[in-house]
Amino acid sequence: MSSTRLDAPPSTRSRRPSPLWLVLLATALPMFMATLDNLVMTNALPVLHADFGASVEELQWFMNAYTLAFASTILMAVALGDRFGRRTLFLLGIVVFTLSSALAALATDPGQLIAARAAQGFGAAAIMPLSLTLLAGAVPLARRPLAIGIWGGVAGLGVATGPLIGGAVIEGWAWQAIFWINVPVGVVSVALAVLALPNSFGAKLRADVVGLVLSGLGLLGLVYGIVRGNDAGWDSLEVLASLIAGGALLIAFVLWESRASAPLLPLRLFRDRSFSIANLAGFGFSFGAFGSIFILIQFLQVVQGASPLEAAWQTSPWTLAPMVVAPLAGFIAPRVGTRTLITAGLAALAGSLFWLSTLLDAGIAYSAYVAPFIVAGVGMGLVFAPSATAVLATMAPDDHAKASGTNSMLREVGVALGIAVSTAVFTGAGGALTPVAYAVGAQPAVAVGAWVLLASALVAMLLPSGRAVRARKPADVAIDEPGASEPAVPVGAGA
Repeated sequence: MSSTRLDAPPSTRSRRPSPLWLVLLATALPMFMATLDNLVMTNALPVLHADFGASVEELQWFMNAYTLAFASTILMAVALGDRFGRRTLFLLGIVVFTLSSALAALATDPGQLIAARAAQGFGAAAIMPLSLTLLAGAVPLARRPLAIGIWGGVAGLGVATGPLIGGAVIEGWAWQAIFWINVPVGVVSVALAVLALPNSFGAKLRADVVGLVLSGLGLLGLVYGIVRGNDAGWDSLEVLASLIAGGALLIAFVLWESRASAPLLPLRLFRDRSFSIANLAGFGFSFGAFGSIFILIQFLQVVQGASPLEAAWQTSPWTLAPMVVAPLAGFIAPRVGTRTLITAGLAALAGSLFWLSTLLDAGIAYSAYVAPFIVAGVGMGLVFAPSATAVLATMAPDDHAKASGTNSMLREVGVALGIAVSTAVFTGAGGALTPVAYAVGAQPAVAVGAWVLLASALVAMLLPSGRAVRARKPADVAIDEPGASEPAVPVGAGA
């Protein structure tokens, strides 16, 4: 019996289904490349500070240019994918990401690198959500939870190997090589996508350009104000104007989306409890986890004198754990429920960061960090795949792309705001890029991330249980609550 879905678009019914391993490779490899670049630069930041004379503020923008460009355009990429073909936009995203990686490697000053990182973010905006949508459309329903679990594991691998690959490349070659390695991966990814993935379509709606501009400028104003707060003064005209304008534009975005005929962000999706709570918890997860990682990896180099590769290996108990835990969490989620796993993961991550915030001192040996790093890694792995499942637990198939794009957008906004707020707390507490001053600022910055994660764990307790039950139909389906009447497809959004 063919594994082609009966509800698939006509263009996909006539195409012979590709093997599961090939579909996974075609969707996960470019997603891995884009995920990798969330953290691949963290170990390079002290080197870029030395080579470019980059300030703490510019170091933030090396990270935030990527995440803000990603967050502000991801929903537009999903809409364009629905209209012109999801594989078409997926391929375009890979090409843009690959070319901008080469431009980043050729950068000779901070401004050029920031611009190239923003272009990378635009490419990643097409790669990340469409990767999961294409995977869900090319895999039979019965095998979809397994496929998403593996996909989540690859996302965890991107997080895990980002610091390792960055540290190894910087120490063995130069910082430019962390971008050059994307070029051959991008070329291979284009060939795999053409070979293995059907070009599915969604609703062909008009592009919401007004929503794109309002959300993009609003996020930029908010993050810019936070980044500039300590240097320019929180009561300065520059900072207050940026924060107020950013907030006003985001409010205008929500009002516009409530009235737009083809909204970039359909607000009706938030009527679903699982979707709303999972996204709120996912935002807090990215805010607390990645803001703290930004501070901690530099701590190992600036305070404890580790090389980029040594710092990467020292954090590997944290960063490698999701590679193992995320697929296991995806496998057991239908049995124990997504709520249990997500809440436990966020609580473990919060506890580990509280623990670490008490250890950030030059006189404490590295061995003291191993246990909290392991706890943090297990917690992160417990969140990845189950939160992906929870986001779309009750979404209709036509809403999968928009919903997964919304989830990825909110996660990236969390990353950008997490880095901005953590650094603002760091500098506000007297932190600087010297061994003594760095430790002073790092402690409260990591503690803030821990509090946000703890609050996210409490929010996650409001999720539906997310356990799977045996339906009367042949395939298993996941539902909101035991005994609920409406089935849901267990697919989710990016890590």
